[in-house]
Amino acid sequence: MSKGKINVSVENIFPLIKKFLYSDHEIFLRELISNATDATLKFKHLADIGETSVKYDDPEIEVKINKEDKTLHVIDRGVGMSKEEVEKYINEVAFSGAEEFLEKYQDEAKESGIIGHFGLGFYSSFMVADKVEILTKSIKDEPAAHWVCEGTTEFSLEETEKEDYGTEIILHINEDDKEFLEENRVRELLTKYNKFMPIPIKFGTKEKELPKAEDAPEDEEPKTVQVDDIINNPNPAWIKQPADLEKDDYTGFYRELYPMQFEEPLFHIHLNVDYPFNLTGILYFPKIKQDMGIQKDKIQLYQNQVYVTDDVEGIVPEFLQMLRGVIDSPDIPLNVSRSYLQADSSVKKISSYITRKVADKLKSLFKNDRKDFEEKWDDIKVVIEYGMLTEDKFFKKAQNFALYPTVDGDHFTYDELTDKIKDHQTDKDDKLVVLYASNQDEQHSYIQDAKAKGYEVVLMNSPIVSHLVQKLESEKDNVSFVRVDSDDIDNLINKDEEQTSKLSDDEQEKLKGDVEKAVPKERYTVQMKAMDSEAAPLKIVQPEFMRRMKEMQQSGGGGMMGMGNMPETYNLLVNTNHPLMAEILETKTEKKQSRLVNQALDLAKLSQNLLKGEELTNFVNRSFGMIK
Repeated sequence: MSKGKINVSVENIFPLIKKFLYSDHEIFLRELISNATDATLKFKHLADIGETSVKYDDPEIEVKINKEDKTLHVIDRGVGMSKEEVEKYINEVAFSGAEEFLEKYQDEAKESGIIGHFGLGFYSSFMVADKVEILTKSIKDEPAAHWVCEGTTEFSLEETEKEDYGTEIILHINEDDKEFLEENRVRELLTKYNKFMPIPIKFGTKEKELPKAEDAPEDEEPKTVQVDDIINNPNPAWIKQPADLEKDDYTGFYRELYPMQFEEPLFHIHLNVDYPFNLTGILYFPKIKQDMGIQKDKIQLYQNQVYVTDDVEGIVPEFLQMLRGVIDSPDIPLNVSRSYLQADSSVKKISSYITRKVADKLKSLFKNDRKDFEEKWDDIKVVIEYGMLTEDKFFKKAQNFALYPTVDGDHFTYDELTDKIKDHQTDKDDKLVVLYASNQDEQHSYIQDAKAKGYEVVLMNSPIVSHLVQKLESEKDNVSFVRVDSDDIDNLINKDEEQTSKLSDDEQEKLKGDVEKAVPKERYTVQMKAMDSEAAPLKIVQPEFMRRMKEMQQSGGGGMMGMGNMPETYNLLVNTNHPLMAEILETKTEKKQSRLVNQALDLAKLSQNLLKGEELTNFVNRSFGMIK
């Protein structure tokens, strides 16, 4: 037996490991399984290139719990280690055997799938264990070794007997971490971190029902047998070539990732690139509708099939975090501290590539089957519009496929829309005016008025519409977006003929005074307007700029903070050509006059969804009274 001290460059390494090395103790199992996978893949590679005579027999990794001994075992049938290798790779903290192996074999090992980068991984065991043992036997013809350490810099190492090659790590779990002796907890961790590791992982057994014999009676109970419970899928869809997968394969993998998600994804994007970095993965577009918050943290990040995190901020652009799926890249640093991920150059390149790949896929879907793309627009528009708002490169690419549906169900690209309205929807400065509705039901009367005048009205009803139109106006030349119930669109858009008022200037001035007496001055600015006699007597509009700024303030828009609570103010357009206005002028009593104005005002409020509470009750009672 030999004894010695672990070669570390700092004192008290174990308290540092336990407290600061990893943010979560549960990570220890991921590290041990990853090391076991590493050792197994090394063995496979050596066998493939003929550098070992030992046969590679589809080995697996096994995890076992012994509650009586309070131990957790991780067993592999990989390359194993000799006593000298244990001295070198275990006792010299932070020396990565995987890195040395890759350096030695370089090009031959490039495709072997060896994980590497786990220099301190083994020592994460001491976060949960008071004592750790290693039983290991190399595939080389050398004696097995037994290493023992009790969480200090002291260790023991001796030759021992071991029948099978490979390594067994035995963790004597401490009192504070007894949860890792519970089967459900360990299974949870294996499923979370190792669900798609490239080597089968066995954890216990399960019952398998045997098929009945053809001549067996119908009421015969089925027979079962105990088989190994392999908890992972070593060959997930994302590591395969797109040409080898059918639509059902992608849907099946989506179900594997999200077993509780009942709706099928709309479409998928298979990522596969090997230059200037390595990246594979599959992203799915779910049905998102108007929901922007609940969808995040559904993309899983892997490094060589090792789960890293589902917090992909910085790796995936923010607008794509509403997607689902998997991204796997060996170029993403699987480090004990991931705080610098956003500053890593590889990560920035990956983020840019994913943005471009998603844009290319959307363009392809639009070009190949526009009708299907239009049918899915409501389910994907939040992602696309959010991307246009937050990513300049995506904004430019989105001009090829971003849609502007009309209230009548037609769909236009921006160029198609502006070409359609260029002759009849311009303001006095010849700037194009895009009229849009954000709520087709609440703004129905305004939509009908605009359509009656021959105007095109697009439907823009996502939660970020105010921010998006601001962005569009800043990026596009000579265009303004105006909500259909904002401002006086007849004044805004050039008209060949303007309506003439039936009332004289004096009558209009008197009428304005009569209306102002009955409406709250702090909320409404009364404006006289000659309109068609069939149009509403009073019409409420809110200035586009004020309404948009208020909406952006409420949604936390950039630059809107600190502006205070902007008041609800409206313009009240009085149709001087409506018969009711002549009746109000002729009414002798102020009480009746006020009743007529308030009735018309409440009808206008209904059109803007502004009549609520006590005002609505008063309107109903007043209406019944007038009917009587």
